[in-house]
Amino acid sequence: MSSEPPPGSGPPPEDDPFRKQPPPGPGQGSPYDTPHGNQPPPGGQPPPGGQPPPGGPPPPGGPPPPGGQPPPGGGPYGGGPYGEQPPGGGGPYGGQPPGGGPYGGGSGYPADPLAGMPPLADSGRRTLARIIDMILVGIVVWLLSWGFGVNEYTVDGNKIEVSKSIGQSVVAAVLYIAYDTYLINRTGQTLGKKWLNMRVANLDNGQNPSVQTSLTRAAVLWIPFAFCCACIWTAICGGWSYFDKPYKQGLHDKAAKTVVVSTG
Repeated sequence: MSSEPPPGSGPPPEDDPFRKQPPPGPGQGSPYDTPHGNQPPPGGQPPPGGQPPPGGPPPPGGPPPPGGQPPPGGGPYGGGPYGEQPPGGGGPYGGQPPGGGPYGGGSGYPADPLAGMPPLADSGRRTLARIIDMILVGIVVWLLSWGFGVNEYTVDGNKIEVSKSIGQSVVAAVLYIAYDTYLINRTGQTLGKKWLNMRVANLDNGQNPSVQTSLTRAAVLWIPFAFCCACIWTAICGGWSYFDKPYKQGLHDKAAKTVVVSTG
């Protein structure tokens, strides 16, 4: 009776081709550079019979092409030989480009701040709403200026000239800013915007602007209007929305990061 141990028992010899090998380092070859052209199957055990199948076990997704080499680009859908992803990530069909989806969800395209919001308001309607607001508040400014005697009268013979004083400018600035700030913060709408079915919204979330945001927006619009260049500044600041892309913002909207959207 032979004293030799049965085949398959005991530790494998050092030159056993199925002994677990350390992963190749940089420049030391691919997983297909092992003696039999491939890595052992998962689990580290040889197939029945002690011999590897010709060309080694096929990678997941189907057998390798003739010659035992992986197809260019790695796995069957662009991945590596054992499901590794190519540099730059990606799914089985090429994946998403770096940076996330559509509109911030992984596709690399920038998020769309207007997603889920009503369409932007027409610039012509915005101008008409601004004129309505100017008339409404202007009437109050004139009444207060007259009541408190802040108008300046210059009498030259039979001609009376009326010019705007610093006091009247202060009254106008305070009333216009207070009117705009209060209503925009509360409902997103001045009276003119409400009548013409528009409202102001934060660009990032579509909500009504905060007090600070509303105040910033009103100050940029109304302080120059009240003190120095009413017609010119109104045309520049509000008229900017006619040419601005893609959000149709006036200069006051840009300062406050707001947009004007349609409500009907």
